[in-house]
Amino acid sequence: MAHNPRPLDFNALVRSIREVHEHLVAQAGRAVNLSLTLRNWAIGWYIREYEQYGTDRAAYGERLLERLAEQLRRKGMGRAEARELRRYRQFYLTYPQIRESLTPELQRRLPLGSESIAHIRESPTPELCVEAQVLVTRLSFTHLAELVAIDDALKRAFYEIECLRGNWSVRELKRQIGSLYYERSGLSKDKATLAERVRAAAETAEPRLAVRDPYVFEFLGLTSQEVMGESDLEDALLDKLQEFLLELGHGFCFEARQKRILIGDTHGFVDLVFYHRILKCHVPIELKLAAFSHEHLGQLNTYVSWYQHHMMAGEDNPPIGLLLCTQKDHALVEYALAGMDNQLFVSKYQLELPRKEDLQRFIEAQLREVRP
Repeated sequence: MAHNPRPLDFNALVRSIREVHEHLVAQAGRAVNLSLTLRNWAIGWYIREYEQYGTDRAAYGERLLERLAEQLRRKGMGRAEARELRRYRQFYLTYPQIRESLTPELQRRLPLGSESIAHIRESPTPELCVEAQVLVTRLSFTHLAELVAIDDALKRAFYEIECLRGNWSVRELKRQIGSLYYERSGLSKDKATLAERVRAAAETAEPRLAVRDPYVFEFLGLTSQEVMGESDLEDALLDKLQEFLLELGHGFCFEARQKRILIGDTHGFVDLVFYHRILKCHVPIELKLAAFSHEHLGQLNTYVSWYQHHMMAGEDNPPIGLLLCTQKDHALVEYALAGMDNQLFVSKYQLELPRKEDLQRFIEAQLREVRP
């Protein structure tokens, strides 16, 4: 049969390759998310099953999850802290309907039906329940983890539906919960309208899975540096900045790139972390591709406080946060001085750290070099 391809100019070639790339990336993201979600649900089922029917469960008692986490870590399994195992168990109890989405292989491994229905967490009325297939394919596990933390079943259903209808990111979901959107919405008391939104939610476009999700990249065995860069420009600047500070010879010792820290239930990623051997303190650094704002300083100050609480040891001095904000013709540097009451030390760090003017010239020069 003769091959009669459609006319293809260069622009059409670029467009076609981009379309197939985006389609398959989205498909791969959905597959990864589904596997991760089902894995975590199954872990929760196993834990709950053992708690109820384990032959030697009395030997572990309240220390079960801590002992289990320790053994799983020794086996090389990530995300196996006791707090995560507790979250997986709660996930299973909150969304028992996910069993409908299990693969045949998982159904054979998990003899479902043995659990006591009395232990399943309260669920909304059937007309307000989102189908399991919709939940596991349209929401990442990080979305679901935020929803699991909501005790009230109707409130949880409200955010499930709005998240699906609006294709909310995890960040947006957390913002809406924090802003008391449910409490402010009259729909929270109107079950008929809420039920209608359940049906409408199934028609919204599927969101693409964000690979920046820390659950996902750890599940895939990736490092934070491999996936957390916000842009090619930021990556290029961070590479140059790391070299720049090390070459200054002021005592900077490189420690981490895209350092992940856990504050409560929230993950943060510090762009660069150095230890200063002269000042004897950690120096977390944040680079923002924007003009300075107090939000940036608040984020850095949070990281500084975390390092002071968790990483200071022995003769260490309090950490110093360095914030670099960039704009086309603007660079602003601020030092976060959280907890630094020793004025002699303040004077010393001003001598040992790079001058504000030097950092400003460096940032502006690199922007001219790396920007098209």
